[in-house]
Amino acid sequence: MSAFRFTIDGVEIAAEEGQTIMEAADEAGVYIPRLCDHEGLRHQGSCRVCTVKSDGRSVAACTQPAAPGLVVENESAHITKLRRDLVEMLFHEGNHLCPICEASGNCELQAMAYRLDMTEPTKFPYLEPCRAVDASHPDIALDTNRCIACGRCIRASLDVDGKGVFGYIGRGIHRRVSVNGDNLADTDAAITDFAISNEVCPVGCIIRKREGFATPIGEREFDKALIGQDIEAKRDD
Repeated sequence: MSAFRFTIDGVEIAAEEGQTIMEAADEAGVYIPRLCDHEGLRHQGSCRVCTVKSDGRSVAACTQPAAPGLVVENESAHITKLRRDLVEMLFHEGNHLCPICEASGNCELQAMAYRLDMTEPTKFPYLEPCRAVDASHPDIALDTNRCIACGRCIRASLDVDGKGVFGYIGRGIHRRVSVNGDNLADTDAAITDFAISNEVCPVGCIIRKREGFATPIGEREFDKALIGQDIEAKRDD
């Protein structure tokens, strides 16, 4: 592969042919916020939280190829406001009751809101959907009230597990994640599936039964560190 360089917020970083802007940034220790993207899954570019300005154009960093000499804006006031608005809308489109959610402290949506200083979402009306919780499976429950339609479970189930348990139904504001059966118990989902692992769902939508609150509040992943600090730590080395 041929190597080249481009800049993010005035910092020159190295990249290789075939890398996306986000992949090159991650290796360089520059964190670009994301919710739908996850290491090991194909890029989707649907949440748009990773939006950056690339030579003046708004693009999704997880899908946009890096190129020699690109000038990328990642932390400008405009981009930060855009990301904050997107995250705020995700809160308003679902039912995210953080104080009583088992995923609190491990939730990427919640952690992203804190990183973006979004503590009082008031700009948009709450849609307050009413979605039934599917607890039919002996080991797994599905609460789509918390779903942000990131598609990570869909890609993990299809591409890694080879099952296709999850998929989208509906269109536009009515699009949501569903299962390929009458309920979760009617599918071949298993607690050992990668799609069901704690690292795939960024919120508290996919629930592993009998594991709730195994890690005490205050000791969870984002209780002591901002989301993205693991990537930024590479820059300090």
